[in-house]
Amino acid sequence: MNKKTILITGANGQLGREMRKVLDSDIFVRAIYTDVDELDITDARAIDDCLTSNHVDYIVNCAAYTAVDAAESNVDLCTKLNVEAPMLLAQAAHKHGTKLVHVSTDYVFDGSNCRPYREEDHVCPTSVYGSTKAEGERRIIEVAPESIIIRTAWLYSPHGKNFVKTMLELGHTRESLRVVCDQVGTPTFALDLASVMKSFIDCEQWHSGLYHFSNEGAISWYDFTIAIHRLAGITTCHVLPCMTSDYPTAATRPAYSVLDKSKIKTTLGIEIPHWEESLELCINLLTQPTKN
Repeated sequence: MNKKTILITGANGQLGREMRKVLDSDIFVRAIYTDVDELDITDARAIDDCLTSNHVDYIVNCAAYTAVDAAESNVDLCTKLNVEAPMLLAQAAHKHGTKLVHVSTDYVFDGSNCRPYREEDHVCPTSVYGSTKAEGERRIIEVAPESIIIRTAWLYSPHGKNFVKTMLELGHTRESLRVVCDQVGTPTFALDLASVMKSFIDCEQWHSGLYHFSNEGAISWYDFTIAIHRLAGITTCHVLPCMTSDYPTAATRPAYSVLDKSKIKTTLGIEIPHWEESLELCINLLTQPTKN
C-alpha cells in the first residue's frame, strides 16, 4: 500500500503537536511537519513548490493567528495568517488535487444564540480574530469547495499557552482568582480534535464541507476552572465568579458558543468524549512526573 503524504502547517502549535501523535503511529502515513521556519504559508510560490516536490495528498492547516486580544491592534498580521494564508493553501490544494483540512473557530458567531450553533447558522463575528477566521472560511469555500473546514472552541493541550495551563499555574501561585461565569462554551482537548481530523483522512470517501467539533457538554469559564483545580488537586486557591463586564478585554467574546456536533458524529460514526473526561487525561499528562 502506498503511503499517504500529509503536510501539516503550524506543526509546533498545540494542535500541530497533537497531530504528530496521531500521525507518527501510522505506518501508512508520510508526514511533513512545517512551521514558519520550514514553510511560509503566506508565500504562494513556496506552497506550490512544497506540494510539487513532496507530492502532497493532504494538507492539514493548523496554523493561525490566535491571540484574540492582540488581534484587535494587529489587524494586518491577523488577516495575513487567517485570511490570505488559508486562501493560498486552498488555491494550491485545488491546483494540485490535494485535499485540505482547515481549522476554524466558534468566534465566527456573536454568541447570542440560546441553543448550540449549527454549521448553517449565520456567522456574525464580534472581534478581529473572529472576522478574519470567518473570511478565511469564505475564501477557502470559494476557491476550493472540496475542502473540509472544522470549527472548534476553547482548545487546550499539554503544550503551548492555553487556559488550562494558565489556570493550573495561577492555582499554584495565587490565594484567590476571579473567573468569568457568564461566558458558556465547550472545551476541546487538542488530541481529540487531531484524532477526528485524521479520521476524515482515513475515510474511504472524502466528506468535504463545514463541520463543528468540540468535546461534549457545556460549561462556563468559572466552572471549568473549578474542575481544573479539582482534578489537579489544587485546594489553596479560592476561585470566585465574576461577570464579563468586570473583566474588560480588547476583544469581545461570544457569551454562548456551544457547537452542535450532530453532523460530524453522523458523518464519521463517532462518539465524542465529555469535556471532563478529556480534561482529566490532559491534567494527568501535565502533572505526571517527568521521566529522566
